[in-house]
Amino acid sequence: MADQRLVRGARTRRKIARHGVDIASLEGLNGLSIGRLAADLGLSKSGIQTLFKTKENLQLAVAESAREEFAETVIRPAQTAQSGIARLRELTERWIYYIEAPLFAGGCFWAASLPDFDSRPGSVRDTLLLHRRTWLDLLAGELDRAMDTGEIAQLDVDLTVFQIDAVFNAANTSLRLGDGDAVSKVRRVVNGFLAPAH
Repeated sequence: MADQRLVRGARTRRKIARHGVDIASLEGLNGLSIGRLAADLGLSKSGIQTLFKTKENLQLAVAESAREEFAETVIRPAQTAQSGIARLRELTERWIYYIEAPLFAGGCFWAASLPDFDSRPGSVRDTLLLHRRTWLDLLAGELDRAMDTGEIAQLDVDLTVFQIDAVFNAANTSLRLGDGDAVSKVRRVVNGFLAPAH
C-alpha cells in the first residue's frame, strides 16, 4: 500500500512539474504558485505543498522537468548524427522544432526564466545556469570537433557559441511575436558559421 502511494505521489509530482514548465515558459518561474497549479490541475493546495514543501523546491522540480524534456527532444536525437558539422546542424534543427512546435506553451523555458534569476543568487539560479552552460558547452564541443577535422575554418569558439545562442534567443522571441521568417534566419546564421574550410 505504501509503495502504491509513493508511485502515485511521484506521478502527481511529475504532472505538477510538467504543467509548471508550461506556466514558467509563459511567465517565468516567478509566475508559479501553488494556488495556480492546484486550480489548473484540480488538486488541493495542501497536497502540492506536501509534495514540494517550498516554492524553491517546486521551481527546481520544474527546471529539472524542462531539462529532461529538452534533452529528450533536442539533445538525444541529435546524438545519432556524426559529431561535428552534422551534429551541429541536427542540434539546430531539433532546437528549431523545440520552439516552433513549441514543446512548451510559451516557447523556450530558459528564455522566459533566466531573466528572473540572472541577478538573484541561490539554488534556482545555479540550476538554470548549469543547464545553460551544459547546452553551450555541447555546441562548443561540436564546433571544436568540426574545426579539428577540418570541416570548417578556424573560429573563435566562445564568440561563435555566444552568437548562435543570441540568434536562438532572438528567434524564440520573434516566433512568439509572429515573425514567420525567424527560422530561416536561424538556419542562415548557423550555416554562415559552418562554411567549409578553404
